[in-house]
This record gives sequence, C-alpha cells and structure tokens, in this order.
Amino acid sequence: MYGLYSARLRKELSGLPRPHHVGMIIDGNRRWAKEQALETAAHGHRAGAAKMREFLGWCDSLGIRMVTIYLLSTDNLTGRDPEELRQLFEIIADLADDLSRAAGWRIQHVGTTEGLPQPLIDVLRGAEDRTAGNTGLHVNLAIGYGGRREIADAMRSIVRTHGKGGGTIDDLAEILTPELIADHLYTQGQPDPDLIIRTSGEQRLSDFMLWQSAHSEFYFLESLGPDLREVDFLRALRAYATRDRRFGA
Repeated sequence: MYGLYSARLRKELSGLPRPHHVGMIIDGNRRWAKEQALETAAHGHRAGAAKMREFLGWCDSLGIRMVTIYLLSTDNLTGRDPEELRQLFEIIADLADDLSRAAGWRIQHVGTTEGLPQPLIDVLRGAEDRTAGNTGLHVNLAIGYGGRREIADAMRSIVRTHGKGGGTIDDLAEILTPELIADHLYTQGQPDPDLIIRTSGEQRLSDFMLWQSAHSEFYFLESLGPDLREVDFLRALRAYATRDRRFGA
C-alpha cells in the first residue's frame, strides 16, 4: 500500500512546479534516540545522517538541483555536551565523505570553520575538492552555521573589501544593496531556497538561512528526523506546488 501511495503522489506531481532549491532542517534525532531507548544521542544522529542520504536520493530522482541540509549550528557548538559533539563531528565527517563519492553530486560546506575540529575541516575540504567539477545535485552542508553570523560575516567582508579599495563609509552607504550583501554570504551566487522543510513538529527557523529564506515557502513535519518517509517529502512537494508564491505580497 505504501508503494502504491508513493507512486500515486509522484504521478500527481507530474507537470507541477517543483522547487529548484530545498532547505532541510533535520531535527528530532536526539528525541528519536530517547524514544527508542537507545544508549546515547549518537544513535539518533547516525540514524538522521542515514536518512539524509536517502533524502538526497529522493531529491535527485525528482530533478531538484540544490539542497541545503542544516547539520550543525553555531549554537550547537557551545550548547552541546562535549562527548556528544565529538561523536557528532565524526558522524558528519562520515556523511560528508560518503556524499562526496555519490556519482555526480557537488558538495559544498556553508558555515564557519571556527570551532570545528581540524579532522572535520579536512574532510569537508576534501569533499569540496573531490566534487568541484561535478554538475549534478548541489548539496550544501550547513555545518558551524548561523544565519546571524553569516550576515555579520558578509558585512565584515563588504567593509574590508571596500576599505582595501580606498572607499569611504559614505561611499559604501551609497552602494550597499541587498544584492551586494547576498554576494558576500556563504551561499554567494546560489538561488535562495524555494522550500524549507523542518522535521520534528517544531515550527521555527533556528537561525537557518535567515537572509535567503525571505521569500521561501515553509513546510513543517511531525515526523522526527530518522522517521522521515518519502511520502512525507512528496506531500511537502505537493503542498508547495499548490501555493501561490507572491514574494512579499
């Protein structure tokens, strides 16, 4: 029955508009591990990472060209138990390396390396280098990421670049536009997400892509991260296809 329902949803989506760029806030991994009476939160994070591999496959098969997955926030770096963070770093490194070996996918780290361990930084750089020439699904891994930090970093970059060119603050005020700021974000040159999905029933952004999500559509799922099903994703795409995107109106 599940297979039939999934096939029916895919048929319904045929010919309907689909998002070019999907953002995914994978949430509920720790809660899932607790509900399963597992020993540590790491079990939940591993299950969530495995689900993200599946999720990206669904996206690729449906012709979605770009996905940004929120894996580790800047708040997580200071608000989590050190042992849980150590295990999470290893899980994320394994995921990044694995995804970089998928046929044709391009992997990009979006976020700061500040606070990340060197082995994880090395894996992320290796994944980017290995896939730099790929033209398939573009996967952004938001690790050490915070939307407010991203905007602050963008402004610092703009001021430094302007200053090196000998410009004044008054000159900068005249040329500062949303487009200029966007060009200095971690996602510079990328389209903004059309659809942002969050698992676990929580209905908030948690500092994810604050600038880029200004005109995004949102879809919130009750499922915990590791319990995400393909039909849940297909329903999200169906909901997206029926919405009237008015971009601020």
